[in-house]
Parts: sequence; C-alpha cells; structure tokens
Amino acid sequence: MDIPNPEGSDFGFNKFMNSIDAIVMGRITFEQVLKFGDWPYIKPVFVLSNTLQTVPELLENKVKIIKGEPKSVVENLKSMKYKNLYIDGGKIVQGFLQEDLIDELIITRIPILLGEGIPLFTKLNKEQKYEHIKTEFFNNTLVKSKHKRIKNT
Repeated sequence: MDIPNPEGSDFGFNKFMNSIDAIVMGRITFEQVLKFGDWPYIKPVFVLSNTLQTVPELLENKVKIIKGEPKSVVENLKSMKYKNLYIDGGKIVQGFLQEDLIDELIITRIPILLGEGIPLFTKLNKEQKYEHIKTEFFNNTLVKSKHKRIKNT
C-alpha cells in the first residue's frame, strides 16, 4: 500500500503507542505485520492464537502467544499491569466487541478498497453506542476518528 507522505509524518503512531500499555492481535494480523520488515511496535505484543506455536527468534522478547476467550485475556493482562490495550485484527476486534470489552474505537480510513479481508464489524448480541471524540486528517489522505463507548449505568 503506497500512501503519499511527503512530510515524513508518522500519522500519529508514536503518540498513540505512548497512550497504550500493550497490543493484542490475532495470528493473521501478526503474520501481515511480519511482512512489513522492521518490527513497528515498541510495546509488548500478545498474539491471540490457537494454532501459532512460536514467534521468530528476533521477536521472542517482544511477542508472546496467548490463548483464551477475550474476557480471560483482559483479566490476565490486567493482572500483569497492562491496562490500556490496543486490540487489532478483524476477528479479534469482533470477539472483544461481542463481549463488550472495547472502550474506545479508533478507526483510520485509507482511500483504498482492498476487495478482500475480514470485516471489522459483524452482528453483535446487543447494540453498543459510542460518542465521537475527534477526527484527524493526515496528509489529505488518512482519516482517523476516535469514539468512546457510552455504557448504560
């Protein structure tokens, strides 16, 4: 994917990375990130997979494979002092949404239609409401919107 970036912007990536404690992603997303070349993450990464057994040797101190349902994954990571989790990957996001474990949605849209892939949203057990917090534009190409979960009290 070739996105124009004449100013060398990180599109808010470093600021975002500084706002989280760890990343939880699925196997498919992990395998896609491996194709990028250099490892882009400065935070611990937990790959949620029932099939993946090992990670590349160079990433052994940066990536851990975990198993379990979303609720138990969150509880386990919180017990390890990881509070602000970035959940990445279509199937993984869907599972965490089903369990109502997503407090914020940050969605970046790129004006390229891939024609394939895993949808980010599917049918949910119940409606979830989110409040728009802000939208940012980067290089007149990327649109990043942040929404916060409105929980019924």
